[in-house]
Amino acid sequence: MYTLRVHRDFVAQHYLTVPDCGPENEWHSHHFGVEVLLKGKELNDHGYLVDIVDVEEALDQIVARYRDSTLNDLPEFEGRNPSIEHFSRIVCISLQDRLSLDATTGITVRIWEDEEAWASYSTEGVHSD
Repeated sequence: MYTLRVHRDFVAQHYLTVPDCGPENEWHSHHFGVEVLLKGKELNDHGYLVDIVDVEEALDQIVARYRDSTLNDLPEFEGRNPSIEHFSRIVCISLQDRLSLDATTGITVRIWEDEEAWASYSTEGVHSD
């Protein structure tokens, strides 16, 4: 099994909307890290699972949307608590929509909100057939 990893970091803000989260209910910043793992059993004719430049460009576009933004203000978080669990799913689906993933069997997006805490979302059997 091949695995390709790309990582970016950025600062964004949010506040949790569930009750009794203490300071997390107040507007605050996180230095987020986003890690993308793409997996597959076979390489394409160029010897790539996915062209890393394409992955980097797609991830850079996604990160640019969230950098210095308040997640609560964005339509994809409307009606949702802006948790890193939701955030990782939103980023994963956005990557899936932007990339040609013929050779991949899955994507995992892991979002770190600090050096100790992260959440991830994974897809299996991702193909752009």
